[in-house]
Amino acid sequence: MIKAGIIGGSGYTAGELIRILVFHPDVEIDFVFSTTKGNNLLSEVHADLIGDTDIKFTNTVNPDVDVLFLCLGHGNSKAFLREYTFSTNTKIIDLSNDFRLKKDAVFQGKEFVYGLPELNKIEVEKANYIANPGCFATAIQLAILPLAGKNLLQKDVHINATTGSTGAGVKPGGTTHFSWRDNNFSSYKVFNHQHLDEISESVNQLQSEFKNELLFIPNRGNFSKGIYATAYTEIMASEEEIKSLFNDFYKESPFTIISDSSISLKQVLNTNKCILHIKKHGSKILITSIIDNLIKGASGQAIQNMNLMFGFAETTGLNLKGSAF
Repeated sequence: MIKAGIIGGSGYTAGELIRILVFHPDVEIDFVFSTTKGNNLLSEVHADLIGDTDIKFTNTVNPDVDVLFLCLGHGNSKAFLREYTFSTNTKIIDLSNDFRLKKDAVFQGKEFVYGLPELNKIEVEKANYIANPGCFATAIQLAILPLAGKNLLQKDVHINATTGSTGAGVKPGGTTHFSWRDNNFSSYKVFNHQHLDEISESVNQLQSEFKNELLFIPNRGNFSKGIYATAYTEIMASEEEIKSLFNDFYKESPFTIISDSSISLKQVLNTNKCILHIKKHGSKILITSIIDNLIKGASGQAIQNMNLMFGFAETTGLNLKGSAF
């Protein structure tokens, strides 16, 4: 049984992390750190945890936990690690964007591995420090990396992806207010979203000569959870060849599934799955990718990485059941 600490315990990703870890057979939550929630019960903030745990928030840390999850806002993980010191035996999984890019991967002598298991499983298994991927980045990379692995990305890739309101975090904002979000739809950071950098690094890891553009339009949807992403590009290979390629690429990836039928977002909500659908339209291949942005796009993937780091079965504690209704 390993002991886990969680930093920044009041946000959406921390809530999902706690919900999964409470029932993980190999993990005990040692502490949940928050500077804003005092000595409140977790269930007073994450109301659905009532009856599942009597743990309270704390403003102190145990520096000797086996694994530390950083669920802090972007830019805050580095500041936290400057202020608090942990044992050299403590493995760290950061859910912010502080360490995802190669230029940021080494910090205070710690080398963070980019934690997309479908790409870097062997490296994750050996790692002590993990930079968990972004939610859009996860959905998009899983849609296009098999093509990069065979040098098939020879043209621009056009990407359109829509996320729910939880993608903006728990802190209220103008575009997360119900009266703005409901019955509404909008784009933002068009062609300039911060996740493009990590996507590009992963594509170049597999296809170093990729020189074309990743043209990404992110959207805000009028729903709470999930990402629905489509990516298309021109490819000479047939639909059957591409499906075979994807099935081979993900044969050792228990959470990434290729569907022969059309897919819809509710299939993955509250699960750690990514479901992909592949369809050829003339010279263009269209890949649709769906994930739960808070689970496969954040906390579930973090636990998937933890499982690999500690030698547990990759799926331990993550056989979560969603609903199509």
